[in-house]
Amino acid sequence: MRTAKKRLSELLLEMGLITEEKLKECIQLQKQTGKSLQDILLEKGYITEEELVETISEQLQIPHIRVSNYSIPKEILEIVPENIARNHQILPISVTGDVLTLAMANPLNIMAIDEITMITGKMIEPVVALPSELREAIERNYRGDRTSEIYETILAEHSQRQDELEEIATSVEEVEDVTKIEEVEEDEPVKKLARLIVLEALERSASDIHIEPFERMIRVRYRVDGVLEEAKSPPKSMQANLIARFKILSGCRIDEHRLPQDGRFRIKYHGREIDFRVAFLPCKYGEKIVLRVLDKSNLMLDLEQMGFEPQPLQALQQALNMPHGMILLTGPTGSGKTTTLYSCLNKLNTIEYNIVTVEDPIEYELFGVNQVQVQPRIGFTFAEALRQILRQDPDIVMVGEIRDSETADIAVKAALTGHLVLSTLHTNDAPGVFPRLIDMGVEPFLVQSSVALAAAQRLLKRVCKDCKEPISVPKDVLERIQFRGFPHIPNSQFVRGRGCPKCRETGYKGRIACLEAMLNWSEIHPLVLSRASAYEIKKQAIICGMQTLRQNGLALAAKGITSIEQVLEHTIPD
Repeated sequence: MRTAKKRLSELLLEMGLITEEKLKECIQLQKQTGKSLQDILLEKGYITEEELVETISEQLQIPHIRVSNYSIPKEILEIVPENIARNHQILPISVTGDVLTLAMANPLNIMAIDEITMITGKMIEPVVALPSELREAIERNYRGDRTSEIYETILAEHSQRQDELEEIATSVEEVEDVTKIEEVEEDEPVKKLARLIVLEALERSASDIHIEPFERMIRVRYRVDGVLEEAKSPPKSMQANLIARFKILSGCRIDEHRLPQDGRFRIKYHGREIDFRVAFLPCKYGEKIVLRVLDKSNLMLDLEQMGFEPQPLQALQQALNMPHGMILLTGPTGSGKTTTLYSCLNKLNTIEYNIVTVEDPIEYELFGVNQVQVQPRIGFTFAEALRQILRQDPDIVMVGEIRDSETADIAVKAALTGHLVLSTLHTNDAPGVFPRLIDMGVEPFLVQSSVALAAAQRLLKRVCKDCKEPISVPKDVLERIQFRGFPHIPNSQFVRGRGCPKCRETGYKGRIACLEAMLNWSEIHPLVLSRASAYEIKKQAIICGMQTLRQNGLALAAKGITSIEQVLEHTIPD
């Protein structure tokens, strides 16, 4: 193990993977931040994880493994305490006699090896693993085992406490840290259960949590990458207490069971604050709860970084530079329309502009933007809010959704009187915006004069980076799906995900927006004035240069970002 005493910096210099100047810069940052040298090197992008692991493995003759493929038995995990595993980024893999095999991000960490030797009394045989995989494996193995124990403890506590409801009391303004669920032993079982449901959703990267009451059970499901996944079901006897707990957290009335209610609350997760939008709906066997996860850290506010194809991105940027007009985004619920609108507002959000939004509900808070929440129960609707906003000397107005003819009429008039108006509309594609507005009672000449850009959006699943593999697509299949090739993608490579532990064997991880955008070209004006169909407008828009949803989706597939199956599932032929 003499070679193990050689420093990582020396190895990287010997291999020529980093210059002395970059190394000095990273060492200086290490002194300032207290982070490990290898973390700083990876963050700065001076080396990749693969280069790091291969360097250590080759130079020290230490084998490297993919820890994402390992499920560690409980008795092995108990050998190394969780806090030490997290602090040193190590994971026990197996024990053979007196030898403990230990996966390490940095097997040159002699202090970690000495500490584990002293704690376990065993000889340590280090193996090297990718840092990102190691962090996920530590989280999955230790947290997964503890989650089951906590769940069983909650059920055991609940069986002894049926008078839970009277004892629930918490401040609506309280910001709880859900990662410390097992440390708060005095909490009632229902509080722990609520935290556990939220915690598991965050660890699965879920966008929504569904808690659904049925005659003999409660079903909990998480929406991950647009698909609902089932989780453990709490006992039916905890239903009333669980609903009351979420009502208290979200500031709703716990004695109201007949009417729908909406609320919000905020929790802490790994040092960052995450908002939840909560909706209660009375059903036959109780109230259904849907929690929307609003994580600002996942909010992409840079249009250039959202992955849009060149044509729709250029069209959107051109419309945003116009002094007035309507920018209308369409698509089904959950297609990311609001996120795209927020990204547009973020681009426009400068000191020179007065930006006001009217939303239902306000999903994310944007500094510098005046955001208004509608209150339909007291008559403060989109239309009424929009009327009031126009008296506030706005330059840019965002309307969460144009739902009725009154709102459409006011939005059109605002666009015609020098305001830039952003909103959403329910149609299947971008050309459908024009006949939809006319159907809502807006005169064709007003539609033709006011709309600056119409766009449609879908969310496609990303192929998992860790298990993606290239596939060959026959020529006749490419012809049937209308793949015509793209000048900016000279080497098309379609891929699929074969499934791995990181994507839970689905082959997909994360989603990307696919956008179709058409400017209000002059060639379209006669069609709008003559009340032409969306199909006729679409044909003309394609001639003018619009790239359809199908073509933009196929471009993403040709880049190896999504799969052909996803494109065919979410788009229609041209």
